Amino acid sequence: MLTVDFDRVKVDPGCRILDVGCGSGRHALEAIRRGGEVVALDKSLRDVVDVVSWMAAMGEAGELGRTARGSGVVADALQLPFADESFDLVIAAEVLEHIRDDQAAIDELFRVLRWEGSLVVTVPRFFPELVNWVLSTKYHSTEGGHVRIYRYSQLAERVRSAGLSLREAHYAHALHSPYWWLRCLVGLEKEDHPLVRLYHQLLVWDIVASPPVTRVIESLLNPVLGKSLVLYTVKSR
Repeated sequence: MLTVDFDRVKVDPGCRILDVGCGSGRHALEAIRRGGEVVALDKSLRDVVDVVSWMAAMGEAGELGRTARGSGVVADALQLPFADESFDLVIAAEVLEHIRDDQAAIDELFRVLRWEGSLVVTVPRFFPELVNWVLSTKYHSTEGGHVRIYRYSQLAERVRSAGLSLREAHYAHALHSPYWWLRCLVGLEKEDHPLVRLYHQLLVWDIVASPPVTRVIESLLNPVLGKSLVLYTVKSR
């Protein structure tokens, strides 16, 4: 399930791409599928190993073009182990809300991005996230959880303060907002709750089958209920 719309960013064959906080690798795998030289970075060794293994499997299956390259790095977003201007595209999807000094993290992302390169940042949207916080203290008080709720204006100011130009923005995953409201309402630990399981099955079906009806419904609901805010920025001189 991609939050970043890759059709809105330039991914030329062989361009250098950094996926910060790669997690399960959804964006790193899409980037390498498009022919990029991708570095998947995360604090979790297990996540990085898994993503690199998936990249290798894609190569062995003949799914990658000749310019595609993949590697993994275990590191902190506040101390990226790369030289200045190392990447053409940097992605930080659902990462900043976990970092207390988010401005320092954005400054690091800016540092490793080449001039005229793109940084794409996604965070939970204010209203859907606020509902989660109201319904469940556990949702945001767990170790390693979310430390803030972003307003659009706040995140836009953060990226501008780093020296980035905001190009465009949109919202994504409206169908996922009610799922998390339901989880918070019945208790995050109750993943086997009948309503939770039923809604989860719906989301899995939507992700796998991508039926036109749900794609249309979500596109209509995204401006109102989209769970994620996505900002596309450029490092302009």
